[in-house]
Amino acid sequence: MNEWLPLDRVAVEPRAGRGVAPGWEHPAFCARVADWQAAFAGEEGRDWAIYFDDALSFAAALFGAWHAGKRVFLCADNLPATRERLAGRVDGFAGDFPEGGLTAASGNVGVSLPALDEAATRLVVFTSGSTGEPVAIEKRLDQLAREVEALEAAFGAELGAATVHGTVSHQHIYGLLFRVLWPLASGRPIAARTFFHEDLLVALGAEPSLLVASPAHLKRLPQQLDWEALRGRVRAVFSSGGALAAEAALEVRERLGVAPTEIYGSSETGGIAWRRWTSEQPVWHALPGVDWRIEDDRLRVRSPHLAQADDWWTSEDRVHAEGDGFRLLGRADRIVKIEERRVSLDALERDVAAHPLVSEVRVCVLPGARDALVAVVVPNETGWALLRDRGRRAFSQSLSQHLADRHDAVTRPRRWRYAAALPVNAQGKVTERALTALFRPERPPPHWRVRESATAELELDLDADLAVFDGHFPQATILPGVAQLDWAIRFGREAFPLPPRFLRMEALKFQRVARPGDRIRLHLQWLEEKSSLVFQYTSAHGPHASGRVVFGPQGEG
Repeated sequence: MNEWLPLDRVAVEPRAGRGVAPGWEHPAFCARVADWQAAFAGEEGRDWAIYFDDALSFAAALFGAWHAGKRVFLCADNLPATRERLAGRVDGFAGDFPEGGLTAASGNVGVSLPALDEAATRLVVFTSGSTGEPVAIEKRLDQLAREVEALEAAFGAELGAATVHGTVSHQHIYGLLFRVLWPLASGRPIAARTFFHEDLLVALGAEPSLLVASPAHLKRLPQQLDWEALRGRVRAVFSSGGALAAEAALEVRERLGVAPTEIYGSSETGGIAWRRWTSEQPVWHALPGVDWRIEDDRLRVRSPHLAQADDWWTSEDRVHAEGDGFRLLGRADRIVKIEERRVSLDALERDVAAHPLVSEVRVCVLPGARDALVAVVVPNETGWALLRDRGRRAFSQSLSQHLADRHDAVTRPRRWRYAAALPVNAQGKVTERALTALFRPERPPPHWRVRESATAELELDLDADLAVFDGHFPQATILPGVAQLDWAIRFGREAFPLPPRFLRMEALKFQRVARPGDRIRLHLQWLEEKSSLVFQYTSAHGPHASGRVVFGPQGEG
């Protein structure tokens, strides 16, 4: 195992024989940092945004910018809208931006750089906040350094020299800490980011490894892959960014042969606590150096990962103590996570209620394979008139458009219900159970007949209560073609390890309508060499629809 290098000295003294990544040793990394330091030092302005697809290229540019005295803004992506939003806040851009950006200098092998000043070296990260609008948070290097030291103290002994694999982006604080900063300090090799489960299976099995992942990825491990081959190879699985469901955690433990470790914290606080799914309901334990207590049922934390290390920070999470740890009981401020995005239900309700046609509203989370925001709305008199004249779809579109300026598609309600009054129980309280009872499923439960590596068949009963029948064809209740496409892709993802990015449709044919009461059979075939999913719907009435869906890796197209 390599010696520990403090973050302020990671790129100061080249260490021969110390690996940074497969095929890339520490002296080469230090030379690349020096190249970037020279490039940034020749540019005016303090604030620079950086984005790289590759974690090692990112790391070299990050430390190069820091050694040039720059404050680095961490971009979640390189989309034009992101660049436009940051244009007024930063002095320049570096990395993989479509519009171009600063590039590294060359010929700086052997250049000696001084240690970084932990208090003066700064990073700006963005969190979605309670409304979905990015909120900037400045982090000092001393905060980041104390956090990676805490991670090493908590988990380092069991990891050894394991190679660090990840499915999460290094452009977010969790990925930055676990896939870049901690490995650089500990000397563990950094592997390229892995998107596809098949590639991940091969990579993890090649050598002792650890996996840095998100709940969204871990709950979708394909059952048909040979995970048994990884037994004894995976030292640890880390998950953060949202709650890992118990069912998913136990499946990870069964398939990968190691209990996943969840990290609890936020961009503001850094890591607070961890729990390991060796049991069905593990408690949370504070990371080394983090103090905690409970006041008014809320968690209070004092930590060197905070901006003010000696102050107590009050969380909006309700907790209760258990043994030497604690359990989370939910948010006091009704903040939930949807696709790893924080959403304040109270704020969202206020924004919906501001619509001129709304009298009352309640928003809640509808659980499922993918949790969704849903809203129950009590329209006012004018709103009811619009509903009668134009229908639910027009009303829902009006509400979504009303929210669009402040909430993106992920943080807006995906489904709406309209009621004369909010549902209440015997105590006169509006409960989440009563709200969710107003929503019907989007898809019928699948009855799988065949599930093989490249072929699958399932039967679907078209219940009249399915939400897809609502409002699409007022004169005739039939299954919309868009629903058939959606089902083919969704069930295809359950059956096969499909690439993440939809590219196009091919040979699409709709031959016969399907109606409530029909039992239809969906035939699926995965053509890996063509990256195509072939689907066909049939029933006792004959063929209904067929086509091909072409996929590609993230970023292609």
